[in-house]
Amino acid sequence: MVVPGVPEAGEVVVSQSGTGNGLGTVPPGEERPPAPGIDITKPHVARMYDYYLGGKHNYAADRETAEQVLQAMPLLRPAALANRRFLIESVQWLVREAGIRQFLDIGTGLPTQQNVHEVAQSIDPDAKVVYVDNDPLVRVHAEALLATSPNTIVVDGDLRDPAALLARPEIRGHLDFTKPIALLLVAVLHFIEDTQQAYDIVKTLCGALPSGSYLVLSHVLGDGQHKQAADKVRSIYSRTNTGGYPRSKEEILGFFSGLTPVGGGLVHVSEWALPDGSGIAGGGGLTTIGDPAVLKDLPGMCGIARIDR
Repeated sequence: MVVPGVPEAGEVVVSQSGTGNGLGTVPPGEERPPAPGIDITKPHVARMYDYYLGGKHNYAADRETAEQVLQAMPLLRPAALANRRFLIESVQWLVREAGIRQFLDIGTGLPTQQNVHEVAQSIDPDAKVVYVDNDPLVRVHAEALLATSPNTIVVDGDLRDPAALLARPEIRGHLDFTKPIALLLVAVLHFIEDTQQAYDIVKTLCGALPSGSYLVLSHVLGDGQHKQAADKVRSIYSRTNTGGYPRSKEEILGFFSGLTPVGGGLVHVSEWALPDGSGIAGGGGLTTIGDPAVLKDLPGMCGIARIDR
């Protein structure tokens, strides 16, 4: 499906200088004009993250700003790749081992390979997924991708207003809130500036889910050896469509308060493993991203927790 202003699969949008993200090029002057209301002159966090992952849905302003971020924090790209592996492996485990068949993915971001619904429904085609994002660009991409996926919907919603989000009839109609749901907050809470507000958001969302549900969470780390770089990254992200707010290990651990950690709980992304010992660390996943000796301290944390009552 061709969507105005959205690069097609396999296409890489490049700047007028002809530079690209290493996956290919589009001749200068052939960039598709953006869809109405989409500003490609200002760096956009979803398109920057797509660039970190080696994706194709980004423009010159996104790439230039992303490169500034990578200069300040070079391990952010492998951290993003490890974060993606964490998401995929978490969904696989939740379906296969935890029996989860419903997913609420908030702050979805731009589609890439092995999206949540594709991973879950490859195991059980009846698995239901709700993607939530308040970004019109993300919704355009997602709606095009999901045209043939009846068990998956996209909802316009804002993480910063969880009560309104939970009241949305589309979400209530698609998911059964009497049965366990996996809440995915992957690489999204570091866009909420106020830490207490972020805690309250997680508490409200988890409080609406039945016992036996799960929280899947990841977050950029900004203390210890990463603090100086995180301060630079925070300054760069202030020029994007939203800010970026890395947090300390202790602050990130606070998101699991009152929940039952699964496996090792909330850990550095390079140390994460599933309860059976497989996963990024246990399964040798880091070797596909880079040298494990170099990547042992990636600037991010992730984990799964169960909601028990």
